[in-house]
Amino acid sequence: MPGPPGAVAGPRTRRSGAVPGLRHRPVAPADAGRASEVDRRLEDWARGLDLFPETWSGDFSGFQFGRAVVLQHPGAADLDRLTAAGKLLLAENLVDSCYCEEDEGRGASHRGLGGRLVLAQSALDPYHGTPELEEEWRQGMHTDGPLRSYFWAMKDFAALATPSQATRYVHDMARLHLGYLGEAGWAETGYRPRVWEYLVMRQFNNFRPCLSIVDAVDGYELPEALYSRPEVQRITALACNATTIVNDLYSFTKELGDPAHLNLPVVVAANERCGLKAAYLRSVEIHNRVMESFETESALLSAGSPVLARYAQGLSDWVAGNHEWHATNSHRYHLPDYW
Repeated sequence: MPGPPGAVAGPRTRRSGAVPGLRHRPVAPADAGRASEVDRRLEDWARGLDLFPETWSGDFSGFQFGRAVVLQHPGAADLDRLTAAGKLLLAENLVDSCYCEEDEGRGASHRGLGGRLVLAQSALDPYHGTPELEEEWRQGMHTDGPLRSYFWAMKDFAALATPSQATRYVHDMARLHLGYLGEAGWAETGYRPRVWEYLVMRQFNNFRPCLSIVDAVDGYELPEALYSRPEVQRITALACNATTIVNDLYSFTKELGDPAHLNLPVVVAANERCGLKAAYLRSVEIHNRVMESFETESALLSAGSPVLARYAQGLSDWVAGNHEWHATNSHRYHLPDYW
C-alpha cells in the first residue's frame, strides 16, 4: 500500500512522555520490586521453554513485561496471577512477531498465515480425536517457540482461572487471530481501508484478550450471564478500542519505516488527503471520543451493580496502566515533533 501524502520524509522525533491532549487517567509508577519479580519469573519460564529465536537480543528487557502487567493490573490478587497474565502477554507478542510481522525479519510472513494461526489457536483450544492423533498434536505443539508459549501459558492461566474465564480467553484469542488475518489480507492485496474499516479490523486485532481477563487476575469472576450482556460487551470493546488507538499513536514514528504498515494516522491521512500531522491530531480526537464514551457508559453501568463496578474499574485500570507503559517506555516509543 503506498504511503499517504507526507509519509515519505516522516516527522522528526523529539518528544517522549504522554501524547499532548490525549485523554487518559494518570497512574502511580509501577512497584519496582513486583515488576522485577514478575520479570524474573517470566524470563526463567521463557528461557526454560526456549521460546526466543536465536536472533533476538535485548527484546525481553526492552519490552518491560513485568512493569507492563504490574501497571495494567493494580488490583491483582497475587504475584502468581500477575505472572500468568505476563505469560499470556509474552506469548501473544511472540506469535505476532514470529508469525505475522514481516518487517521484523524473523521469518514471519503474510503468506500462509492462516495455516500457522489455526495451529496456534489449537494450542489454546485443544484438538480432540483418537488417542494417537491427540499425541501427534501434543508433539506438534512443541515444534517452535510460539506454539510452546501459547500451550504452556494457557495451561498456567487455566489453572488459576475458572473454566468460564478460560473459555472467554480462548474465544477472544480467536478474535485476535481473525484481526491478524484481516490486516495480512489487506497487506497482500495492497488494499487501502477506509477509516471505519481500519477501526473494525483493529477491534479484532487489539488488546481484548488482555483486558477481558481482569477479573481472573484480580481473583474473582464476573459471571458469564453478566459478561455476555450487550452493554458489558460494549464497554469492554470501547476500552479495548481506546487502548489500541493509544498503541497506534505511540507506535506511529517507529512504524513509518515500513510504508505498507497500517496505523490510524496513516489511514486517516490517506483517506482525508491531509498531512501526517493533521491526521495524527485527528486520531487523537477519535481516541478521546472513544475514551469519553467508555468512561460515561462505564459509570452508568457501574451504578447499580458492585460486581460490574469492579469489572469496569479493572478495565479502566488496564487502560490507564497500559497508557503509562507506552508513555514511559522510551526503549520502544518516541513521539513525533507535532507540538
